[in-house]
Amino acid sequence: MDRLDAMHMFVRVVETGSFTKVAQEFSSTQPTVTKQVAAMEARLKVRLLNRNTRGVSLTEAGALYYEKCKRIVSDVADADNVVQVRQTQVQGQLRIGSSVAFGRRVLIPLAMEFMQHNPQVQVDLSFEDRYTDLVAQGIDVALRLGKLADSSLGARMLGVNPWVLVASPAYLRKHSTPRRPSDLKEHSALIYSSVQGNDVWRLRNASGESVSVPVTGRLRSNNLSALLAAARSHMGVAALPRYVAHESLKAGRVVEVLKTCRLPEQEIHAVYPSPRLVPQKVQSFIAFLQGSFDAAWWENLPQGG
Repeated sequence: MDRLDAMHMFVRVVETGSFTKVAQEFSSTQPTVTKQVAAMEARLKVRLLNRNTRGVSLTEAGALYYEKCKRIVSDVADADNVVQVRQTQVQGQLRIGSSVAFGRRVLIPLAMEFMQHNPQVQVDLSFEDRYTDLVAQGIDVALRLGKLADSSLGARMLGVNPWVLVASPAYLRKHSTPRRPSDLKEHSALIYSSVQGNDVWRLRNASGESVSVPVTGRLRSNNLSALLAAARSHMGVAALPRYVAHESLKAGRVVEVLKTCRLPEQEIHAVYPSPRLVPQKVQSFIAFLQGSFDAAWWENLPQGG
């Protein structure tokens, strides 16, 4: 019998308090289990268990060894389960979370395509702009934008979400076109309150320098579609994700402002409740998403979404 099996027997003896029960679990005999534990003690040159007529108890050294053995046995079981999970069929309900705008415009068509490839999967889409607890809400996988906080969640980076400054041609004809970041102070800003709540837009200029510009405006909203509608209605300059502004830019309803400057990009991550024993349906969906957010991915979105 190898050392791992002996460790497993030792762990179960501690947990059950019985050599006989462990022998039954391993389809072995009580003397064999006793011999394995005794051989382990002989090899380590230390007593691990105290034995008496009422059962067994751990020595101080045995308690330390038990914790280490328990972890090793658990990790091996996890490794076996990962292989088994990968062999299972992609099926069952998959609950996917996202912010509202990203979900409506980007996630819906991706989820529909994934369902076409996996007919035994039922998808439940949940869109909320507030932070959601994946475990409490029963979300299998969520797409999140921006830097991730340190947590116990599993995560996979998928790509980046670039932002762009836009305004309508009519607005720029009336109020002039900004030539440098500081010119934005003289314009009416359409402020996305979920990200730009401090009324400061941070850009990187053509020289690569970071520039912070305080902005003011009459309209703020936590809804990106509302800000795009306001920009198209000649109400000011908006900072929007490029996927939100793409169709309006292509149609000429808005134009890009300060093309030589860059707004910060957001990372796009798939996050899931735990990095261990990830269900096959979640693994398959994340694998499907890989490659969906390459350069200029927003140009491949279906129109009118």
